Amino acid sequence: MVALIPYITAGDPNLSTTAEALKVLDSCGSDIIELGLPYSDPLADGPVIQAAATRSLARGTNFDAVISMLREVLPQLSCPVSLFSYYNPILKRGIGKFMTIIKDAGVQGLVVPDVPLEEIEILRMESSKNNIELGTAHSTYYSNGSDEINCFSLRRICIPKVSTVGVTGTRTNVSARVQTLLQDIKQATSKPVAIGFGISKPEHVKQFSL
Repeated sequence: MVALIPYITAGDPNLSTTAEALKVLDSCGSDIIELGLPYSDPLADGPVIQAAATRSLARGTNFDAVISMLREVLPQLSCPVSLFSYYNPILKRGIGKFMTIIKDAGVQGLVVPDVPLEEIEILRMESSKNNIELGTAHSTYYSNGSDEINCFSLRRICIPKVSTVGVTGTRTNVSARVQTLLQDIKQATSKPVAIGFGISKPEHVKQFSL
């Protein structure tokens, strides 16, 4: 099984383009689309996504505008959309209110890379109430600390983000240890497995789709 899970930043270059991009990605056969909410302090993102978020914010993109766009577009899509949001914007709006808003817009998943461990449970409770599949990005480090596994469930898919420790972005090579980590994951779950954070070449996809 091979799945396509693209990521784009909402509002870059503008929300009308984002809406069209979602439709194109859906028509191209995406299995899940990850849509990033632009944020001023994107600690998990590399320079490409940071720049996209900066451009989006400079154009005045905000949460309400993104949700308004999604309400119009999501009914036209056949694949689920998962939001990628840092924790502060969720807290600012209120966790329960945030979950209700994205559910009503048709969002089916939420990835929060920086939620503190102590606050994960309340996030899980609120997401569960609203049938939102929650993903967090707390890492499990192996041996020399050079690899990480972040695993979350989205529509019954187990999605670890596996690469060298760091931020998103292109890499020349992906650690050979990832294959071993994937085997460990597959022993722990029967869900399909997907990889991110550094998968940036066709060769990477071929390497881990075997």
